[in-house]
Amino acid sequence: MSTIFGPINSRRFGSSLGVDLSPSLKQCNFDCLYCELAPSATVSKQENSVEVKTIIDELKSHLNENINVITLTANGEPTLYPYMDELIDEIDKIKAQAETLILTNSATLSEKKVFNSLLKLDQVKLSLDAVSKDIFNKIDRPHTNIDISNLVSKVIEFSQIFKGKLFIEILFVYGLNDNKDEVKKLNDVLNKINCNRIDLGTIDRPPAYPVSGISYKELHEISLMFDSTLPIHIASRIHAEPNNSHYSDEEIMNTLDKRPLTMDDINLLFDEDSKNRLIKLINNKKVETITETNLDFLVPFGNMKRKKHKIL
Repeated sequence: MSTIFGPINSRRFGSSLGVDLSPSLKQCNFDCLYCELAPSATVSKQENSVEVKTIIDELKSHLNENINVITLTANGEPTLYPYMDELIDEIDKIKAQAETLILTNSATLSEKKVFNSLLKLDQVKLSLDAVSKDIFNKIDRPHTNIDISNLVSKVIEFSQIFKGKLFIEILFVYGLNDNKDEVKKLNDVLNKINCNRIDLGTIDRPPAYPVSGISYKELHEISLMFDSTLPIHIASRIHAEPNNSHYSDEEIMNTLDKRPLTMDDINLLFDEDSKNRLIKLINNKKVETITETNLDFLVPFGNMKRKKHKIL
């Protein structure tokens, strides 16, 4: 079974060529409620692994100059792959202008070997769905002895050392981590993390267990609960229903000051009159567009100088 898939045109990461480090079966240290794969028992290591040479040979035949990122993922958790360090080194030899990216649930950062291997990557996306022990255990259903407090401390430590682009992803599940108390706890932790972007999402595809996502409107409301200095981005828009609310000029400026928005956000949140108001504000140089991590954000003119993070 091939380990390579794509390329996929990702709005967040560009043209992505995927590398599946567990192509034949699900091997994961989480059994998340929202997983799009079938439920399965958690594991602490891969029992069935592909050789590095096989992956590299397949990758060579698919790489071209149009690929922006080589994305390490898996049917499960990619950092369980036992030859990760060697694989990254070999990919670096052939990647040319492409960058390396991994999508991980963060749990194995507690292992020094994994931690150090991931430092070699150009981009890392870490999941952090909850920081409360009970909510974390309910949503992510981790393997025995995975402790959320240790996971959080390692994410913070990694963010302070990593030299590449770091992304945090939070997926909200209705009735579990979408309450004010958990958002506040997440906010407190995120203020200790040095990252390029924080993606807020929800369930977009049929989940492994009978749970539900939240609406785009609810995601937007949650985004406003986080500190305005945090680089929040609402990533989940599949099947989103438009809100089409009316915003005055002052409300537009206040909204963009609190939370920079993309045009996808604007099209879901604003009614036509409000969109026309926004266009006038852009033409009058009250609002500008900045590009960060492949995304175009609308912000009040000059306000990015007041932000404490390196982007948004």
